[in-house]
Amino acid sequence: MPNIVMYTSQVCPYCTRAKALLNRKGVAYEERLIGLDPSGRQQLVELTGRWTVPQVVVDDQVLGGWDEISALDREGRLDPILGLA
Repeated sequence: MPNIVMYTSQVCPYCTRAKALLNRKGVAYEERLIGLDPSGRQQLVELTGRWTVPQVVVDDQVLGGWDEISALDREGRLDPILGLA
């Protein structure tokens, strides 16, 4: 299985949706709660080039946030990335 990491914050409806999608897929992921931590946000920007959460990273490949992973799922391209195909 690939290494899946999701960067989230405490009160984020898009994070909740992204977690629900990955939970429905039955994949294990590490949640990194960055919240209001400035150093966590800086690490997120350095890794992904983005400031917003959620950000989903699979084996060092940045997939993006809720909009991107839900689009990948609708297109049938998410399962292979998650090791499900």
